[in-house]
Amino acid sequence: QAQLVESGGGLAQAGDSLRLSCAAPGRIFSRYAVAWFRQAPGQDRELVAAISRSGNSIRIADSVKGRFTISRDDGKNTVDLQMNSLKPEDTASYSCAAAFVAWDILVTSPHEFDIWGQGTQVTVSS
Repeated sequence: QAQLVESGGGLAQAGDSLRLSCAAPGRIFSRYAVAWFRQAPGQDRELVAAISRSGNSIRIADSVKGRFTISRDDGKNTVDLQMNSLKPEDTASYSCAAAFVAWDILVTSPHEFDIWGQGTQVTVSS
């Protein structure tokens, strides 16, 4: 059962922008390290971006560096993935994941995350 809720996926053309949002109903999101993953059919799951509890530490995958950014708004209890200059190879199901952590660290391995969203599809046409 998904415990995070993603929104903002959909259809886009190459060069467009989309903004994905991950919400954590009923949780104090500021206590969690959060990451976005994506998985395309027939491919392994890929870490796209990760952010620490404070937002001071961020990691962006090389494949999207310079185009995607991750940010968090603990007042709104959300973590967003801003995706600019989209490419057809960005087509995938995007999921957010959160790990309850005691320190301000990045979490990047899928098995370290406690809760996941159901995923939102992003499809980019050329």
